[in-house]
Amino acid sequence: MNVPLWVWLVTIVGFVLVIGADLWLNDHKPHAVTLGEVTRWVVFYVALAVAFGVGVWLLAGGTYAGEFFAGYLTEYSLSVDNLFVFLIIMSAFKVPVVHQHRVLLVGIVIALIMRSIFIAAGAAVIDRFSWVFFLFAAFLVYTAISLVKQAAGGEDEEWKEGRVLRWVRKAFPVTDDYHGAKTTVRIDGKRWLTPMLIVMIAIGVTDIMFALDSIPAIFGLTQEPYLVFTANAFALMGLRQLYFLLGGLLNKLVFLSYGLAVLLAFIGVKLALHALHENELPFINGGQPVPVPEVGIGLSLAVIVGVLAVTTVTSLVAVRMRPELAEQSSAITAPPLARTKEEAARLAEEDEKADHHVSAPKGD
Repeated sequence: MNVPLWVWLVTIVGFVLVIGADLWLNDHKPHAVTLGEVTRWVVFYVALAVAFGVGVWLLAGGTYAGEFFAGYLTEYSLSVDNLFVFLIIMSAFKVPVVHQHRVLLVGIVIALIMRSIFIAAGAAVIDRFSWVFFLFAAFLVYTAISLVKQAAGGEDEEWKEGRVLRWVRKAFPVTDDYHGAKTTVRIDGKRWLTPMLIVMIAIGVTDIMFALDSIPAIFGLTQEPYLVFTANAFALMGLRQLYFLLGGLLNKLVFLSYGLAVLLAFIGVKLALHALHENELPFINGGQPVPVPEVGIGLSLAVIVGVLAVTTVTSLVAVRMRPELAEQSSAITAPPLARTKEEAARLAEEDEKADHHVSAPKGD
């Protein structure tokens, strides 16, 4: 897939414009989001991704379009599982409801920039060393097994401040309280960081850690850097609204980890087969390609859609039959989602009166 430089530039500018419009429309006046508002934005971002995929199909063919949709669905589904950690971070930092949208947006922009660097590096390495696919395959299978063990053991996801945030707190003074949407304030002639900036960094850094499994996963579906980048970008851009819309449903997706484990294991096997097909390692078949069947993108897309559908339906049915499953999954609750503008105004007023004193979460 030969993508000219001007197409890359137009695509990046397009993403910047959309993110800028989202930031201005939603955050120029901080407010508690409503159900209708979030739903419209989710539909908009999904429609935008679908339109892009159709464009790829018309201009580059069905194979590349299938690779984009498979990558997009995989990245989006992995992101849904990550939303729970975002809830924990928001709760740990007691982020005011009216500012959660901005925190997510800035944090995700940080993650998108860092992921772009990872994608460029990954593409360069893959182009020179095909045996890297063996490492990706092993890592994805290992991650799948870890997800199953964690889900079977009923372990709750925990979050603690890592080295990056501890370094920031050590290098710069941080206030205990929020100061509206400000990321820095001047107190007695001295510049202080606020918890708003710290939590933005936390979201961005956490999402970078999630990229350790999502980037290898999407490279297992397409080796086209342009498709890898756009699939990641569309998934991340729509993640913010999904955080509010699906927040109340996260605890009901009790089998999500199992579904994601199946997807990662499937892509891991697909990568291993591809690595054997492109083999250059001298100790495997004398350094010659191994004639193994490869999994086509059509089958990959069908498996991804099927696994996600089965996981969602079985989770909702199980929770309906046994409500205690949802209660056992997590004590973290989603942010309140207003159904009307009046209710949003009331939530914002209550939130303004709340005490948003933040005690630093403990590090490792």
